[in-house]
Amino acid sequence: MYFFNSVDRSNLGNAKTDGMDKDLGFVGQEYSLLILLFYVPNGLCDLPLNMLTAKWSGRVMLPSLMLGWGSMALLQCAAHNFAGLLVLRLLLGAFEAGFFAGVVFYLTLFYTRGELGFRIAIFFGSALLAAAFSGLISYGLFQINDPHVQGWKWLFVVEGAMTVVVAVIAFFWLPASPTTAWFLTESERTAASQRTLRDSSSTSHSSFSVKECFQSWSNWKFIPWCIISFTYPVAFSTASNFLPQIVARLGYSVIKTNLWTVAPNAVGFVVLLCVTKSSDYFRERTLHIVGSLCLSLIGLIVLATINVLDNKGVAYCACFLLAGGAYIPSCLVHSWHNNNNLNENSRAATTGLLVGLGNLGGILSAATFRTDYAPKYVPTLAATAACNVVCILATLALGVWMKMENRSRDRQQGVRIRPEEVDTKELGDGEGSEKWRYFT
Repeated sequence: MYFFNSVDRSNLGNAKTDGMDKDLGFVGQEYSLLILLFYVPNGLCDLPLNMLTAKWSGRVMLPSLMLGWGSMALLQCAAHNFAGLLVLRLLLGAFEAGFFAGVVFYLTLFYTRGELGFRIAIFFGSALLAAAFSGLISYGLFQINDPHVQGWKWLFVVEGAMTVVVAVIAFFWLPASPTTAWFLTESERTAASQRTLRDSSSTSHSSFSVKECFQSWSNWKFIPWCIISFTYPVAFSTASNFLPQIVARLGYSVIKTNLWTVAPNAVGFVVLLCVTKSSDYFRERTLHIVGSLCLSLIGLIVLATINVLDNKGVAYCACFLLAGGAYIPSCLVHSWHNNNNLNENSRAATTGLLVGLGNLGGILSAATFRTDYAPKYVPTLAATAACNVVCILATLALGVWMKMENRSRDRQQGVRIRPEEVDTKELGDGEGSEKWRYFT
């Protein structure tokens, strides 16, 4: 489902390489505005939609959202001008808003804290495969010589229709929770519930409570969480929305440009799985997040400082660094804050807000990716790099504080306790419990 979420969100860059902007008569900064305004409903709708997911379950909300954005993606082929496409993109952004946050919350109901990062990576990694898929399908569809229907319209038709079909299947496939999963036996459902209490939540599948949704927002650590969540997605947005334009700077044809976006995203998917698996294995988030941010930062600096046409090999290598590092924080940041939040209602609201902030952070990328800056796009790359630096500092500060706090509690109590050594059902007060240790 997220594979098609990513395809329908990012295929605008592929469509542009086939002349969509010229066919629809775009002028000035209208293409950049199209991407920028998408993030407004995409950021504002996350919180309320994720609270609805907590109330009505992922079984109802996730397929409903998918059916909505798939329909909008399909209808993009009927747009005749900028205004028509803009309306459809705004609706697409609203429907897509609650999906990523909804799935992250949904997965916390099924997996323990030491499993969550890799599972989110498998789910989120489909975004990288989607970018590769979109490049491949664009390569094929853009070779259709139809005098009435341009290749970019075929792209919207084919990808949008596939999304709608998958949404219908999902209505019948997804369970509301492990205790109602149709594919588990009764003993397996009991085991799934006990796993959740052992290493995920203080209570299992609690009823919806608006008061509980916002109980963690008064904690001082909520501020650095917001800073981290607002800044890390800028590199992700730059990579997903503008990688075709970045590769186009190498001076190749439309067909080769779309084909050459495949490899960086495919390699990025492998790196994503390896890093998140390592993070889960060592139960460590801070340094894994910082390392991935540094990787994409190097790629951004290289792309901003070299002459691309004179150093095509180096520039293309930098695209691999950008794709390899830009996607990892999306998995580990949301694993990290959910690992330290034992209340299911609070997790739903907090994840909704932080993912929404990340979507609004994408505005920074879109706002600086102006056609005036072509072909180098130095302001875009510089702004993205600056956000990476801010995120690195905030992540290090929060992570180091958590590690020091854990050591302080160990010294005071005369024992060494790791987070996974205590059943989360025993930590009803969360951070107020003497056995509490931060998942760092």
